[in-house]
Amino acid sequence: MSERDGWPESPSLEDPPGEEDEAPEAEVDDVEIDAVEVEEAEEAEADEVDADAADSEPAPEVQQAEVQQEENVETESPEHAAGDFFVPDGYGVLEGKPQGGRRAVGVVVSRFNGAVTGKLLEGALTELESAGVARDAITVMPVPGAFELPIAAMALAKTRRYACIVALGCVIRGDTPHFDFVAGEAASGLQLAALETGVPVAFGVLTLEGADQADDRLEKGAEAVRTGLEMADVFS
Repeated sequence: MSERDGWPESPSLEDPPGEEDEAPEAEVDDVEIDAVEVEEAEEAEADEVDADAADSEPAPEVQQAEVQQEENVETESPEHAAGDFFVPDGYGVLEGKPQGGRRAVGVVVSRFNGAVTGKLLEGALTELESAGVARDAITVMPVPGAFELPIAAMALAKTRRYACIVALGCVIRGDTPHFDFVAGEAASGLQLAALETGVPVAFGVLTLEGADQADDRLEKGAEAVRTGLEMADVFS
């Protein structure tokens, strides 16, 4: 207002009316530009993160090797320490090989838990054939259960007609101590049959906590054949 009469002063021509109203629009434009710049910066940062992730991602062959290593760890048995065995040079070595030749083999097998023992027998017979044992040189003697395997193995071994005996069976743990008695007596009885007769008796009896464990251990039939033939070969 004028000091003279209290009336407001007239507007200056240097500041025409209306310019002050346009200022907020300029501020809005600045805000929009800043938002665009922020968005572009965020996109650039995201692209850098994706590039870093792509660089850090292992090659397909590395991923496959890692998966294979994990599978090997899962399939390795805690009861087996993998690795090669050798005798240092300079020592006499008496060692047999799992070969059949003209040898005769006796197989005693339990009918109890036949769904498992039948597959063990199938694997054992296939392995005998692969080792060169003639079919007419193999005698299969089924018995009621694993408890009867020792006396059957003893009877065949005493005939002196067989280079080795292969014992196949399956005992599954139940709710009573029955498992411990049968599995323990089968193992000690088969060992006794071998010790008393001098004929190798291979132990191919599965001792399982449950029937679902059988599928991963059916190779034990073929393994018992290889064990029996190797011992027969070294004894010869």
